[in-house]
Amino acid sequence: MRLQTRLILLIGGLLFLIILALTFSFERLLVSTLEKNIGASALKLAKTVALMDTIRYAFDDESPTEKIQPIVEKIRMETDAEYIVIGNREGIRYAHPLTDRIGKEMVGGDNGPVLAGESIISKAVGSMGHSLRGKTPIYDDDGNIIGIVSVGILMKDIEASAQAYRNRVIVLAGLAILVGCCGAIVIASGVKKSIHGLEPKEIGLLYQEKKAILESIHEGIIAINTEGIITLANHAATALIDPLEREDVTGRHILDVIPDSRMMVVIQTGEAQRDQELLINDSAVVANRVPIYDREQRIVGAVSSFRNKSELLRLTEELTQVKRYTEALRAQTHEYSNKLYTIYGLIQLESYQEAMDLITHETNVHQSLIHFLLQEIPDPIIGGILIGKFNRGSELKVKLDIDRDSRFKDIPEHISRNQLVAIIGNLIDNAMDAALAADSPDKWVKVYFSDEGEELRIEVSDSGAGIGEETAERLFELGYSTKKGNGRGFGLSIVSGAVLQLRGHIACRNAPQGGAVFTVVIPKGKGGTGAV
Repeated sequence: MRLQTRLILLIGGLLFLIILALTFSFERLLVSTLEKNIGASALKLAKTVALMDTIRYAFDDESPTEKIQPIVEKIRMETDAEYIVIGNREGIRYAHPLTDRIGKEMVGGDNGPVLAGESIISKAVGSMGHSLRGKTPIYDDDGNIIGIVSVGILMKDIEASAQAYRNRVIVLAGLAILVGCCGAIVIASGVKKSIHGLEPKEIGLLYQEKKAILESIHEGIIAINTEGIITLANHAATALIDPLEREDVTGRHILDVIPDSRMMVVIQTGEAQRDQELLINDSAVVANRVPIYDREQRIVGAVSSFRNKSELLRLTEELTQVKRYTEALRAQTHEYSNKLYTIYGLIQLESYQEAMDLITHETNVHQSLIHFLLQEIPDPIIGGILIGKFNRGSELKVKLDIDRDSRFKDIPEHISRNQLVAIIGNLIDNAMDAALAADSPDKWVKVYFSDEGEELRIEVSDSGAGIGEETAERLFELGYSTKKGNGRGFGLSIVSGAVLQLRGHIACRNAPQGGAVFTVVIPKGKGGTGAV
């Protein structure tokens, strides 16, 4: 059975039972109240008749009926009483609507309490049928009971009045059931529409599918409502926010879980945010945030997906290092091939001295660089990337000059060498590209390292054209590049991500003599807040 049909039957059936029970209860209450009111009226009328002096004094006459009957009948005709019967202490009637029953004994068997001085309302079968009666004693001037007044309303008349009210109640109940059924249909249709026409089984299946999909996604997913309360968080998000998984983040405020989150800004502005970087538990992540709209295009929440940039950077760095090593080997092979051919030519020309001078010069240059690196930059990974870039510069005819005042020995163990290599390599590559693109014949790149104090400093300058204002605003944006061709716009983005993860700072400016200067400052301690 379909959900809509079940809802209609459930709501309609429930309304029917409730209205039926209320109708029955109301009908019982109505009949009871009606009988109570009629009985009270009958008793009140009986007491009024019993207090009439004409009636009381007529009991002393030889023929009380002659005075009592006309008075009582007149009263009965002007009231709703079916009968008014007056009898003496022995129950002999002095007045009755049917004159042939005057002088006979009253029936019903309920005179005992009245003769004892009580006024009662009773149901009994009298000479005129089953009736509701109000009975009261008649007293003489001395306070003695001398007779009984009985005012009765036939039960069939009461039932006729109750039936009229009952019919109205039944009609109203029928209308209520009809309206309730229509309401059930509207409610069921609304529910069906709100769940997009899906059946409970389909909803359950979709929920299981959604849960499986969310848990299979490597990216973290978090959704919040308009108050900022987290309504959904998959396992990847929970593991990134709370690696120990000590508690469920669902139901908590987003700013209590991720203080730097800008999801509330997305709800307030309705504008999506793409590829935004932030730190979560010392892990750099790239987040996308979009608002959630309902059918009326009202914002009802926001959802954010984010991935651990560390893993992405790690993979990118590994690929970049492989590329760097390949390029360094290719450049070194190409450069030394040229030198070997030159030496070979000089020997063939018997220019032995020139060949010796060339060999000596090349040996001195490389020995001097290697000696300097061993002394001031002893880390083999950083030294290796610098030698590779030096050879690459020689191939491109760009002079790579490492400032001889540089010193880079005191590098804490917790600072990743791979991240330093990513920063240094990409900054030098970017500087070489800038120098090659410039019109100046003197193409150079200068690098300076410092480990003084509590910070590591890396400074790379070039002989390029510098940085424009528009370029400066988007310099570290992923995919943005002023150079033509595919596969551009990743180097400086990788640098900014590595600096952010090391909780450092990066700045860029134009040098007075021309060209750009990039400065990276990385704290040696584990504290600090990264900014780009």
